[in-house]
Amino acid sequence: MSLKVFFLTFIIVLVFSVAVNGRRFISNSGGLISDGVHSEIGRDLEILRVDRDFVGGEEESCEQSYGFLPCTKTALGNVFLILVYGYLMFLGATYLSSGSELLLEILGPGIIGGLFLPVLGALPDAMLILVSGISGSTAAAQSQVSVGMGLLAGSTVMLITIIWGTCCIVGKCNIQNSVAVDMKDTRGFSLTGSGVSTDIWTSHAATIMAASVTPFLVVQLPQLLHSTSGRHLSVLIGLIISLSLLVSYCVYQVFQPWIQSRRLAYVKHKHVISGVLKQLRKRALGRLCTDQGAPNIEVLEKLFKAIDENKDGYLSRPELKALVVGIRLEEINLHENDAIEKLMKDFDTSHDHRVEMSEFIAGVTKWLTEARGSEASSPEAGPDTMKYLDDLHEQTRREHHFLGDQSDESVETVENPRSTVIKAVLLLLLGTVIAAVFADPLVDAVNNFSSATSIPSFFISFIALPLATNSSEAVSAIIFASRKKLRSASLTFSELYGAVTMNNLLCLSVFLALVYIRGLTWDFSSEVLVILIVCVVVGVFASVRSTFPLWTSLLAFLLYPFSLVLVYVLDYKFGWS
Repeated sequence: MSLKVFFLTFIIVLVFSVAVNGRRFISNSGGLISDGVHSEIGRDLEILRVDRDFVGGEEESCEQSYGFLPCTKTALGNVFLILVYGYLMFLGATYLSSGSELLLEILGPGIIGGLFLPVLGALPDAMLILVSGISGSTAAAQSQVSVGMGLLAGSTVMLITIIWGTCCIVGKCNIQNSVAVDMKDTRGFSLTGSGVSTDIWTSHAATIMAASVTPFLVVQLPQLLHSTSGRHLSVLIGLIISLSLLVSYCVYQVFQPWIQSRRLAYVKHKHVISGVLKQLRKRALGRLCTDQGAPNIEVLEKLFKAIDENKDGYLSRPELKALVVGIRLEEINLHENDAIEKLMKDFDTSHDHRVEMSEFIAGVTKWLTEARGSEASSPEAGPDTMKYLDDLHEQTRREHHFLGDQSDESVETVENPRSTVIKAVLLLLLGTVIAAVFADPLVDAVNNFSSATSIPSFFISFIALPLATNSSEAVSAIIFASRKKLRSASLTFSELYGAVTMNNLLCLSVFLALVYIRGLTWDFSSEVLVILIVCVVVGVFASVRSTFPLWTSLLAFLLYPFSLVLVYVLDYKFGWS
């Protein structure tokens, strides 16, 4: 983060301090005792106070956060405070994001990428939720905790409606054969002819996001059953389930790179199998199998002798190279030597670094059986046509595309790791301090603005607070999606689904802990319903498909006002709250 932004933060805090001192000076001046000489000044101050009361109404006393940060009961004053405190929370979130990215460059995925970064990303929201109900009396906490629920619902809804739809628009490419073509955007705003495609891991992330709403359902059960006796117990059970799912999700994130690499290796192996069998079929003139579908042993023996150039009765690595030439390994980012190793590993069962004729026949037979049993086989593919080899080859190429292989990307080395780690730690500390310090004043400003305008604090926090805590994440996602590639779109939407999952697990855990420990009443049926609808609709939709035409962004945009209207109607027309 630039030094200018850091100094701007310092200046804002300094202005606050000056404003506080000035306010105290003016307020104290009203209590001066007239000496008969300065009575005119006293009358002037009294007139100013009368004018102030006439214009803005009588100013009520407000409690200053930490005893020195400014506060006000007027609507315009709280708008200013919300903007300033919100900007400071935005800076804190940006510092956390920048520090996390620097650590990721040094330490890579795994513990950092899977556990540390998701928690840090949700930290500002968790801080705001925590301070919304941790202080004051139980009655005050019950009133203020709606700010936390508004933030929780608002962040979730904003990320997978407005930000989701915007990323779909800026990342759109031409759709051909149900797949968005990288870097090709010539159809304008065609609702069906342009859109984005994501990899299979993004669909898994959407499925996890939809499943992360389970704790909401558990907490909501007593309301659904119209029971009042088990509400406190349901909050505890929901908290336990939420924490358990949070730990499970973090473990999955830690091991996801390993899972992904194993899945990619398997797909590449299948591609080598289909490619080699296609090469053998060409050399065998289509007679690789008998009319009954069994391997043609006579033809396989002839193929073995043809490949065995030195006629020693064994196939060496250089001789096996003839089988992988022409497979177009560049489609799956696989080197020729790696393909030969895969072939040798399956065929050389005696481990003597060469392939005998019996091993060759057994290996080809095994591969033909695997290929014939593949899900890619079309109805017309049979032993006579051998079309299932073409089907398998096309399937593996498509699977590799949607797995989002990044092995061909160059990895930049960090020149000075030590200074980078120090910078990352400082940014993380600064972001954490800012989020912790200014979360409470921001919640107070929202409540004061709600009191001054009679607008429910839930709607203020639903609309305004996510802009402060998720702006940096949203801007980063939109910029990355504009690269118009499957990899960038996959990463963008995966991060959005991951952020919502952390909201539903980490932030909800904080919220439920507050409700349970402080003995608050869980009365957020309409808010929970909104979260359930948006998460399940988007999660299920994104889990069953990997290409999203442009018309899907319009549906995502409509979900945002629908959520607001639904909460308002249920709470203020049907009396749910």
